[in-house]
Amino acid sequence: MKLYGIPNCNTVKKARTWLDENGIAYEFHDFKKLGISEATIKQWLAQSSWDKLVNRAGMTWRNLSDAEKAAITDNESATQLMMTKTSVIKRPLLVKDDTLLALGFDESKYQQLLTP
Repeated sequence: MKLYGIPNCNTVKKARTWLDENGIAYEFHDFKKLGISEATIKQWLAQSSWDKLVNRAGMTWRNLSDAEKAAITDNESATQLMMTKTSVIKRPLLVKDDTLLALGFDESKYQQLLTP
């Protein structure tokens, strides 16, 4: 299982703490240090819409110009944005065997997905 995000994000910290406290093994993928591949983003886009993957409530999105925001209209434009500005990706993303299990952190959803 892999958790994608950035280490200083509070929501990512909550997800990591929950996984650690529940003894669930995962690999952490830091967008800031490792970036993200186009192939990975396309896998996610096959499972979720671009408007759910792009965090329009975050500072990265809000700091884009109106023209830059208006240019994000489809999977291709969203992919390019997510590759160049990884902080715009909603986080954390929990992935197992190339399947996107959860977008963001919701303790009850993690509980339901990951505990017997």
